[in-house]
Amino acid sequence: MSNNTVIVDYNAGNLKSIANMLDYLGETYIISSSKSDIKNAKRIIFPGQGHFKQAIENLDKKKLIEPIKTAISDGKPFLGICLGLQILFEKSEEAPAFEGLSILEGSVKKFKQGKVPQIGWNKISTTSNNNYLKNDFFYFVNSYYVEPKNKNIISSTAKYNIEFCSSIQKENLTAVQFHPEKSSTAGMDFFKLWITKS
Repeated sequence: MSNNTVIVDYNAGNLKSIANMLDYLGETYIISSSKSDIKNAKRIIFPGQGHFKQAIENLDKKKLIEPIKTAISDGKPFLGICLGLQILFEKSEEAPAFEGLSILEGSVKKFKQGKVPQIGWNKISTTSNNNYLKNDFFYFVNSYYVEPKNKNIISSTAKYNIEFCSSIQKENLTAVQFHPEKSSTAGMDFFKLWITKS
């Protein structure tokens, strides 16, 4: 097994900000769309920025869906960010004709109230199912939020007209709706804890 953290490059992610954060923390990583790199990674970061349909199509073209599913089922530490949280679920209102990775049961819903997208700092409230986060402000850019079937996997919530799931945690799987790489000290603390414990 490699000592590398792999940031998955699927032409739809915010790679540079995550790379900058890992550089600052002194973490060894590679940015890759190689199936073998994902297979040999110590841990995987799946960044998110873009459209649900585009992400699924790009993963399919690069033949990365099965390697990612296998890595997660094999127990490899996995961190999904923003869209990287949403595609773990079965379907999304953003692209109803496209299936998600269906690693988690549930769907992705669009905010129906207030200004959409939500852009800016919002405070999260952690649940007892949380190992990495503090009740702090994180930076969000999202029009959609996940609705897990199993509420026990929720590790934090936030409020934007409604209360919504802002992160999940299940065994080796961690995913957040906000952008920790753009969340200053709170985001840095999150990355440190996740790397240390994963």
